[in-house]
Amino acid sequence: MADDADVIIVGAGLAGLVAAAELAEAGKKTIIVDQEPEQSLGGQAFWSLGGIFLVDSPEQRRMRIRDSHDLALEDWLGTAAFDRAEDFWPRRWAEAYVGFAAGEKRSWLTQRGMKFFPIVGWAERGGATPSATAIRCRAFTSPGAPGRACSSRSYGACARPRIAG
Repeated sequence: MADDADVIIVGAGLAGLVAAAELAEAGKKTIIVDQEPEQSLGGQAFWSLGGIFLVDSPEQRRMRIRDSHDLALEDWLGTAAFDRAEDFWPRRWAEAYVGFAAGEKRSWLTQRGMKFFPIVGWAERGGATPSATAIRCRAFTSPGAPGRACSSRSYGACARPRIAG
């Protein structure tokens, strides 16, 4: 391994990998170090089973799953229950991330060769607040990524509107 670099990235999770990709595109030499072995590349993303959080994607629209930035943010805030003064920055981060997931995230990934197909997941999203009116699934997986098959029963539960109350 060369010991000269413009940037050293600590952590080979998704944030570290995205930072490395951006730096490489800018012509910077990078070194990534991580405490985990090579088979753990991607960090906690391993536990997502290949799912990714997108908002109002073409895959969702094709499956007739109603979604929007506002609905996704309502889901996130209802699940997170930011209700303390110290939740200011986590809430700002959540707002920014939902904006990214509703905006440039999918195009950034597809420009780098990522392809998507729907795997319904996170079916609990949308049911965390009394005002939630539908389940909105957001997990989409790239071919070859780890993932679980989805039964028609769980697909149906996710794609159908659900009235709270």
